[in-house]
Amino acid sequence: MLENIRLSFQGIWSHKMRSFLTMLGIIIGIASIISIVSTIQGTNEQLMQNVIGAGNNAVSIPLSRSSDYEMSFDYESVPYGVPVIGEDTREKLLEVDGVEDATFYTSRTYADSIYHQNTALQGANVYGIDTHYFNVNGYVIRTGRGFVEEDYMNFRKVVILDQTAASSLFQEESAIGKTIEINSEPFTVIGVAQVASQFEPVINSMEDYYTYMGYDSGSGTVFMPSSAWCIAYQYDEPQHVAVKAESVEAMTTIGKPCADILNENLYTTDSDLKYRAKNTLETVEQQQQINESTNQQLIWIASISLLVGGIGVMNIMLVSVTERTSEIGLKKAIGAKKRAILMQFLTEAAVLTSMGGVLGVVAGIGMAQAISRMADVPVAINIPATIIAVLFSMVIGLIFGFMPSIKAANLNPIDALRHE
Repeated sequence: MLENIRLSFQGIWSHKMRSFLTMLGIIIGIASIISIVSTIQGTNEQLMQNVIGAGNNAVSIPLSRSSDYEMSFDYESVPYGVPVIGEDTREKLLEVDGVEDATFYTSRTYADSIYHQNTALQGANVYGIDTHYFNVNGYVIRTGRGFVEEDYMNFRKVVILDQTAASSLFQEESAIGKTIEINSEPFTVIGVAQVASQFEPVINSMEDYYTYMGYDSGSGTVFMPSSAWCIAYQYDEPQHVAVKAESVEAMTTIGKPCADILNENLYTTDSDLKYRAKNTLETVEQQQQINESTNQQLIWIASISLLVGGIGVMNIMLVSVTERTSEIGLKKAIGAKKRAILMQFLTEAAVLTSMGGVLGVVAGIGMAQAISRMADVPVAINIPATIIAVLFSMVIGLIFGFMPSIKAANLNPIDALRHE
């Protein structure tokens, strides 16, 4: 076997250009597959990292008229038949396997009429939250204090700002103790909050933005106790819900049962109005499945190059048999068996395609890195895929080299010696 390998390298080296052109189809096919697999895997890993990196495992369950239309009461009237959610419902949600905590909140997106003296906070989000909201969504108090039971019981007009809103309204000054107006009602700032995790998801498209960043306003967010919501906005306004999963894996399973519990209390005649879970992890997994499907299609297309490369190998091996007919006849005349001739040419075909496979892997890694830099997409080199690619190229050599090897092994030694 070692002697066959040595002879194979010797034959390849003696016809360098011909051997390279023969390997070119294999190189292109393997390089295409490696770059495709690396790009898709890198994208999938980035999608999952965006979810895990956020660290709060929150699943949003907004009141919606459709899967894509979350109810907003900036301009809509309060719908009939949607009751205020009580503590008994929270207890039911906590009984769902995988649910760690649950929060109910009201919201305004891109709210106006928020001022500190002559400074306006345009386009901010405003949330009326309960005591569970910060835990579910991963917020911590940076300065000042959080809401306490007395704030809710006494309907205190107090707010907590996120860092963006605090900077927009007060610049370098401390926001604590200052007064802001929301719909002409004065509220006292008691704290500044921020998300506990400093991870920033990678945003490559508007779809990514809405998936991972939600509808967070660039102007910041204002939080007030849910009991004070009616002071600035409406009484008995329907709430949205978010639940915290015990693990990332549980995010795919808790959304629907929680939404079913919430929908049990609806008695509206509007059949489209329901609580619907917006499961980020499920969205990610669906995107990964789409990527995998695309991946498979592209791999099949790239495999055509391997087929063409295999045909090229068969062609060049048939030429090689013809060129070396006299050599084959001489070997058979001095006692070489059919099996030895067969193995010699099979080895040469396997070595030729294996070299093409190795060069294809190197080219594929280079292509993946080039795609990453030009298109600004992540890549992840798949080691098993590279090994399989080289082994697959060797198998192609064995398959397409079999016919020329059989032809060489079956040559009549006398006719072979007479061949010129």
